[in-house]
Amino acid sequence: MVCPLCTIAVAAGVGVLESWGFDRIIIGLWFGALIVSSIAWMIDWTNRKNIHFLFKKILIILSFYAIFVVPLYFIKIGGQVLMGTGVGEVLGIDRLLFGIIIGTFIFIAGVLSNNYLKKINDGKVMIFWQKVIVPVVFLIISSVIAWLLIRILSG
Repeated sequence: MVCPLCTIAVAAGVGVLESWGFDRIIIGLWFGALIVSSIAWMIDWTNRKNIHFLFKKILIILSFYAIFVVPLYFIKIGGQVLMGTGVGEVLGIDRLLFGIIIGTFIFIAGVLSNNYLKKINDGKVMIFWQKVIVPVVFLIISSVIAWLLIRILSG
């Protein structure tokens, strides 16, 4: 389960990075994390409400990625490659979408790392706010690495 404060922190990260003009890859890292966090909330909510149906998790996952990502392309925030301009791609993928994909896995790794830390500490957190700190630190570290790689590779 992902805590509400973690989702708020990640959403704030998306807004701050966008307003400061960071590269779309870095914004995508945080946006991917926001999507995963929202998916986890919805799955948990449906479980608590005893809502069950065939392929529930898959449908929630696909729906949330569609809800979050598709509008970006219609308002031309992302998708330059898909719109035919060829600008802003990494490995043939739009920079924002590339960041979202990577951010998805980084956030999942952060959540799993938090769970592992709790497991090896007899089910207890090692530090206050660990559930928030660990995934956010994963995102911060990956953002710094991405920023450095972008600077090095762009000249």
